[in-house]
Amino acid sequence: MWIETTIAMRFLRHGRAQSLLILCGIAVGVAVIVFVTALISGLQQNLIERTLGSQAHVRVEAPREVNLLAPPEAGTLQLVLEDPRPQAMRPIDNWLQVRDVIERLPGVTAVSPVVSGPAFGRRGDATESVALVGIDLQRYLRVIPLDKHIIDGRLDVGSGNGLVGRKLAEDLGLRTGGKLRLDAGDGREAVINVAGIFELGVSELDARYVYLDLKQAQSLLALPGGVTVIDVTVDDVFDADRTSARIRGLTGLQAESWMETNAQLMNALTSQSMSTRMISFFVAISVALGIASVLAVSVAQRTREIGILRAMGTRRRQMLRVFLVQGAVLGLVGSAIGALAGWGLAVSFNTFGPKLFTIDLPPSLVPAAMALATLAGIGAALVPAWRASRLDPVEAIRHA
Repeated sequence: MWIETTIAMRFLRHGRAQSLLILCGIAVGVAVIVFVTALISGLQQNLIERTLGSQAHVRVEAPREVNLLAPPEAGTLQLVLEDPRPQAMRPIDNWLQVRDVIERLPGVTAVSPVVSGPAFGRRGDATESVALVGIDLQRYLRVIPLDKHIIDGRLDVGSGNGLVGRKLAEDLGLRTGGKLRLDAGDGREAVINVAGIFELGVSELDARYVYLDLKQAQSLLALPGGVTVIDVTVDDVFDADRTSARIRGLTGLQAESWMETNAQLMNALTSQSMSTRMISFFVAISVALGIASVLAVSVAQRTREIGILRAMGTRRRQMLRVFLVQGAVLGLVGSAIGALAGWGLAVSFNTFGPKLFTIDLPPSLVPAAMALATLAGIGAALVPAWRASRLDPVEAIRHA
């Protein structure tokens, strides 16, 4: 193998101009693969983090109410005009037992009971429709990192204190330490102290959410001891669908994963992943064609040398390996340069880019890109290598 490598390197030195050009082509191709893949991966991770920063991985609620119709008698034609049943706010039956069952499921990391419902928030003459969210703070923080979203004041939802969204605070002229009157209807009212103002990054939530202690929200919404939602967090965010299906099967409740709630986002992420794979595929094809063209020219230019080597006893298998080594060397060296260039582009993006998100190179990305380019080089060398190994020594030596 050492002999074949020596001959291959000598051929590459003789065709220095062509080798440098194909090395540049391979480096550019690998740099594109590394940078684009890392860019799309960083963008997807940022979108997922922003989405899951304000919602649970799985949301469990009481099943929807449906009309039950008696089956018609045999031989009877039944005509039905049915209006959908209105969905009143209902608590989850035996939610403590349901919580314990969910907590024991494999892959579940946090479970938080929540009670939520509509109300009006009033301050002076201003009135806004709000969504009351009663939480067990210690459990809720394991699902939604609310403490990271506080922009003013402190994180406190007990003893008559509450948290309001930034947009709601602007609309009602609230600031920390101010008072907010909540009216949930039927005479259920309360005045809370605004302990803090949060910003979840979702305009609709920042304009409506009011976080309260679980018991105070239950009292305002006339659901003493009840909860309307159980939020669940899982180890693997992309395994949320399986966990929600398991919860539905065990409890009979309505469980919806974040992937179902954000179906359009998942379609966008899938499309991005497909486009990244297509870019990588076509770049790899262009790299392979470039290597094949250089080696084909090398075979044509070195026909006489190949004939002399064959006449001196070089076997066809050895000659085949010579050009395969050339393809592997071109792919490996070019991919190493390209990986370094891709890393440089990622660093430049993080330093001088818009800073909306950062690009982190996955540990396996660079080795994978280098392996892809090297395999492409070996594959591209097969045809020129086979042609060189099949040359007749006498005909090759006579070649001008």
